[in-house]
Amino acid sequence: MITKSKITAELENILPKKNILSAVEECYVYSQDGTNDIKSDIIPDVVVFPESIEEVQSIMRFANEHKISVVARGAGTNLVGACITSRGGIVINFTKMDNILEINKTNMTARVQAGVVVGKLQEKVSEMGLFFPPDPSNLKVSTIGGAIAQSAGGPKTFKYGTTKDYVLGLKVVLADGTLMETGTNTIKNATGYHLEQLFIGSEGTLGIVVEATLKLIPKPETTQVVMAYFNSVEDATNSVTSMIDKNIYPSTIDFMNKNTLQTVEKFYPCGLLTNREAALIIEVDGFKISMETQIMRLETVLRLSGATDIIIANTSDEQERIWTGRRASFGATAKLRPDVVTNDMIVPRENISKLVSGINKICEKYSLIVSIVGHIGDGNIHPQIALDLNNDTEVKNYEHAKKEFYELTLQLGGTLSAEHGIGLEKKEYFTRAVDTVALEYMKKIKKMFDPNNILNPDKIFDVG
Repeated sequence: MITKSKITAELENILPKKNILSAVEECYVYSQDGTNDIKSDIIPDVVVFPESIEEVQSIMRFANEHKISVVARGAGTNLVGACITSRGGIVINFTKMDNILEINKTNMTARVQAGVVVGKLQEKVSEMGLFFPPDPSNLKVSTIGGAIAQSAGGPKTFKYGTTKDYVLGLKVVLADGTLMETGTNTIKNATGYHLEQLFIGSEGTLGIVVEATLKLIPKPETTQVVMAYFNSVEDATNSVTSMIDKNIYPSTIDFMNKNTLQTVEKFYPCGLLTNREAALIIEVDGFKISMETQIMRLETVLRLSGATDIIIANTSDEQERIWTGRRASFGATAKLRPDVVTNDMIVPRENISKLVSGINKICEKYSLIVSIVGHIGDGNIHPQIALDLNNDTEVKNYEHAKKEFYELTLQLGGTLSAEHGIGLEKKEYFTRAVDTVALEYMKKIKKMFDPNNILNPDKIFDVG
């Protein structure tokens, strides 16, 4: 087995010394990610910061020759242990490959390196009257490479889709250092297999995305935010169907349950009503001339659907106050106990109320505090659970509850993840969520692309 000092020495022939970390204290930081309930005692041997595709290729040639595991890393904000190191090896951090290479307004495309921050790209294209809709909650630090690896979504999925709907082409460094270019820079492409889609959501297990060509769309002229309160989750859920029936198509429909409203208002007061069972945050966009009609129709639908209170945000400050309440839910829940963990399930929209009710019952059964939020327009629910990860009883209760969350989700026709991915967190349950034949071919694909199993090993499923 090649030693750490030998790995470091070889990498110094590829990269400047300033772009290599090998001290234990430095490498430890890169052995973890944003997942609270999974920690690794195995730290990487080396963390490297390439500045070019050629450097990434050289790193992979060396790693493949010596069968050294490699984990590609963006901001490390994922919540499923997707870039936790389980075998040491090399972590490739892409923070130095963060250039927006081109924004083409005529073609409505952007070409970017993997380390570009999603929020930065959104700001740049917005200045040109364009729009990149994928909107993960950590967009101020989340990178394009990470968003592609995890197939990130966000609240605007209901109308605009997720990251996978905006990837036109990729440059990917494969396990042996070969550079693959797949896809195109045109909006339409019916030329062979769409291999770029294979890498989206693969969590860096098939290849390392180093560059992406992304689709952009025209920026909406204006947006308006409405908050509606309901006395039942069922009424809130049914109102979404009513909106669609009336040809109202919001960009965002987000959900907060009663405990979330109360918890946010307790720690980050922003004027939320705390005596209602559920609230929806609805954002509509489009031309200014159409906004009044959209809001009038929306208000009518909400009242007919049982909304008890409807707040229309008429200024940007009012809109920001509503969204601040939604964004504060995780931080507020964290104040209830020393730690907070969150999850990510999705069911057909008709079963959302059953999922929310089931999650509440499961948490009551195991004496767990839960705040429930989600992107109700697409059926995606996030239970946020406050607990003490140093308390063995609470940890065991959470593990039991998590298993029952997944069982309930699958019973309701849903699946394990809508936008967080699988990683280590959900690996144990993965085989129950996918077809056995599909899993067999996933393993064959992994073996073909990565015969030595060095690319982010142990994630999603075991290769056998």
